Amino acid sequence: MEINEIIKEITGQGLIKAVFSKPKKTAEYKKINISLGDNGYMAEAFTEKQAFHKNLSEHEIEGYFADNSEKYMQLNAWTSGIEHIVLVSKKGNVTYKKKQSTQCERKPAAHNRKKQYLIEEGTIVPPLVDMGIFTKEGKIVRTMYDKFRQINRFIELINDEIKNRNYKSINIIDFGCGKSYLTFIVYYYLVEIMHIDAHITGLDLKEDVIRDCNRAAQRYGYDGLKFEIGDIKGYSCEKKA
Repeated sequence: MEINEIIKEITGQGLIKAVFSKPKKTAEYKKINISLGDNGYMAEAFTEKQAFHKNLSEHEIEGYFADNSEKYMQLNAWTSGIEHIVLVSKKGNVTYKKKQSTQCERKPAAHNRKKQYLIEEGTIVPPLVDMGIFTKEGKIVRTMYDKFRQINRFIELINDEIKNRNYKSINIIDFGCGKSYLTFIVYYYLVEIMHIDAHITGLDLKEDVIRDCNRAAQRYGYDGLKFEIGDIKGYSCEKKA
């Protein structure tokens, strides 16, 4: 079994605690302890005289394991009721075994509840796929998780303003829209999640940007989203608010 497959198995089973030990020469720290907290994971890395701390989300933990798996010769990890033991020889041979353990039990507390986003993982959102934030299956690309959270936070701000207003339709003008990454997501949120008859016009002075945005809107089937060359000065909207 390859080390990457082992890491996926361990982190995918609800990791509670882990210890990297027996460092190789390439390791910066003598030992790393990882523990589950209220807001994700805490990694505590030890040198001879100091300890360094790093906060990790549940989406980041697999990548953190992968980064350190080549630097240590032993990994002990605990999921609910099971201890996972990974040993790496000097020649790079990997031994993986599991055994029953009562040392750690994963508690059904607040830290075990997945945060609910307005745009959830597993949903096919074409603009997020094209932006490289989602895979084609709707999974978050590990290195883009922070960007995914930023986009959701932006949508949450909009949601706070309109959720109790009972809009049936809405007209929006985005001046200086640029490549319109957020504009596409706002349109998706309004139409697909809130079921509002949304009409959004993006304005920008760059002809190639407007052309590409219109092509994307057509490709996604976003009929209420269009882009025009123009700026705020002297612009008049055809639709009534």
